[in-house]
Amino acid sequence: MSDIIYTKVDEAPELASASLLPIIQKFAEAAGVSVGKMDISLAGRILAAFPEHLSEDQRQRDDLAALGRLVKTPEANVIKLPNISASVPQLVAAIKELQSQGFALPDYPETPASDEEKAVRAKYDGIKGSAVNPVLREGNSDRRAAKAVKSFAQANPHRMGEWTSDSKTHVSSMSGNDFFSNETSATLKKATGAKIVLETASGETVLKEGLEYPAGTVVDATFMSAAALKDFLIKEIEKTKDEGILFSLHLKATMMKVSDPILFGHAVKAYLAPVFEKHGDKMAALGVDPNSGLGDLLARVKDEAEILADIDACMADRPPMYMVDSDKGITNLHVSSDVIIDASMPALIRAGGKGWGPDGKEADANCVIPDTSYAPVYDEAINFFKENGKLNPATAGTVQNIGLMAQKAEEYGSHPTTFEIPESGTVKMILDDGTVLHQHAVEAGDIWRSSSARKAPIEDWVNLAISRQKAEGCRAIFWLDENRAHDAELISYVKPILEAQGLTDEFEIMAPREATRASLETITKGENTIAITGNVLRDYLTDLFPILELATSAKMLSIVKLMNGGGLFETGAGGSAPKHVQQLVEQNHLRWDSLGEFCALGESLIFLADAKGNDKARILGEAVETATQGILDNGRSPSRKVGEPDNRDGHYWFARYWAEAVAVQTKDTELAAHFAPIAKDLAAKEADILSELAGVQGNAVDLGGYYRTDAAKTASVMRPSKTLNSIIG
Repeated sequence: MSDIIYTKVDEAPELASASLLPIIQKFAEAAGVSVGKMDISLAGRILAAFPEHLSEDQRQRDDLAALGRLVKTPEANVIKLPNISASVPQLVAAIKELQSQGFALPDYPETPASDEEKAVRAKYDGIKGSAVNPVLREGNSDRRAAKAVKSFAQANPHRMGEWTSDSKTHVSSMSGNDFFSNETSATLKKATGAKIVLETASGETVLKEGLEYPAGTVVDATFMSAAALKDFLIKEIEKTKDEGILFSLHLKATMMKVSDPILFGHAVKAYLAPVFEKHGDKMAALGVDPNSGLGDLLARVKDEAEILADIDACMADRPPMYMVDSDKGITNLHVSSDVIIDASMPALIRAGGKGWGPDGKEADANCVIPDTSYAPVYDEAINFFKENGKLNPATAGTVQNIGLMAQKAEEYGSHPTTFEIPESGTVKMILDDGTVLHQHAVEAGDIWRSSSARKAPIEDWVNLAISRQKAEGCRAIFWLDENRAHDAELISYVKPILEAQGLTDEFEIMAPREATRASLETITKGENTIAITGNVLRDYLTDLFPILELATSAKMLSIVKLMNGGGLFETGAGGSAPKHVQQLVEQNHLRWDSLGEFCALGESLIFLADAKGNDKARILGEAVETATQGILDNGRSPSRKVGEPDNRDGHYWFARYWAEAVAVQTKDTELAAHFAPIAKDLAAKEADILSELAGVQGNAVDLGGYYRTDAAKTASVMRPSKTLNSIIG
């Protein structure tokens, strides 16, 4: 096993790796550090799942499973780039591309009938959504802005949209019968197995069996009423029309891969209700599934003139929709994975509450977030900025995050125990001794789910928060609502640990709404705070605050302190990656910013130095920090415009600053002597290298694929400077 594992992923981060990784491997080699690569891309995971359908030379090792074993060991040192959390349309597109490349994969069975189709569907369902993170995150999250990044953002504040007190933008959520209001929670006193059953007038159906929970696990159960959701969506559509603003839906259909696509489908049906009422049977016969979105629906009815005319008439009568791409007519309801709440809501808030409408103009919006569990965070943020105006990035403090996510904690681990109820009845979670831990009366179409958080990750999370607060000495808040069933159980863990260490006065416990306002008040004063949160809020807040503070969440330092002693170093968000790829293919310009990769690399090398006593690795890691500062101070980050410096230029400058930093240090003369000629060559040949990089821009390129690019073609595109390549090797 290599000393450091660099993950092969998808889209823009993976394209950038073709340029950056050879530099990392060459430099690390001088310190006796090996950097290997393992494939967790969507295409790689698909191929690994179906060896029986592939020839011997096409078969691919299951690297995700191998990494899942590695992260449970003290030796783990993994740099994890953002990968695709696939929606069904993305999964189907990837399968079709792989089939076109000669891989005899089975089609994705949308309505599996035979046992064979059901088995195929089960394999594919194990790949979609957030299939990677729960496997690798065997530790809790420590996310914060690197000092160099925060300092640069304050010295070079990004543009913020203006907020006014009369803005019509607001958040709308259900008033009851949602996941929040129906939640029950309990902490298990002893280890036990469990099963989930649905009892109806026609008998009992086992929804899930073989569940195992260790002692101390917090186990939740809840459901959302489909009828209540339908009524809510219809009312919000009408209300939005009356208000004359945009209708926007904000979900997390990638992470919540079972429940949120269903919620998304309900919104599609509600928005096009007259069309479904009139043409529902015909559209069903054409394979229309509202969960797949408006884009898939339009593709399936493209030859049905009457249906298309009724869709146009319906949409003309509806409120204008928040657009993903107004130039291309791609709406908020086209594809569930196009609008992800933790990216879409912060972007709208940063823009002064404005979203793009179908007319290509900005407008206020009704931000529809059906479940009330975390909607108050965005609602309170909007209220705060209406009252106080936009945040000033030049003077704002920072919100760090300590997030509970280890071992599939909380909602993001609920995929195997989420069900769309087929028949009215009662869902029960029954323990091995016959105890009914949870039960809910449900109706057909309701969405029931259970999630859990284990004792060891919870205690590790609290202690990680204590460690971070001690290091920072700033305000620290547990974002927990004592009136929410699950949070009340967590509070029963938090308080005794704080009391035992005499730290009760160093921490506050607040519900998310109050914690949002407190945190915004704190950073507005230029002070710092730590948000100590559960898994979903970890995800949401580490986009919300960085986008407000830094303009992006891709530049965050993201460290996962693995519970068994290893380290997982994440490199930031990848939500805009598809647009980056599109621009590269059309114009040979990649605007992806690798700053997140730089930050993760430095931490990884220093972690390796501590773990293995490798002083040369420490010097390289410290030099990475110097190089990163050089990128920021000298404005070497990629431009968005073709013809200007892009990702590849940034990698040249990073290599140069890195080499120069190692060459001038005095702790290790051998390393300095090794890197001095590299630094000299990179500086002396600057003009040639930059000319070669600039010379390829402006023309379309062929990568040989989207989900599985051709390695040789990608290397040719991403390493176009022969001069740079000759220096790096």
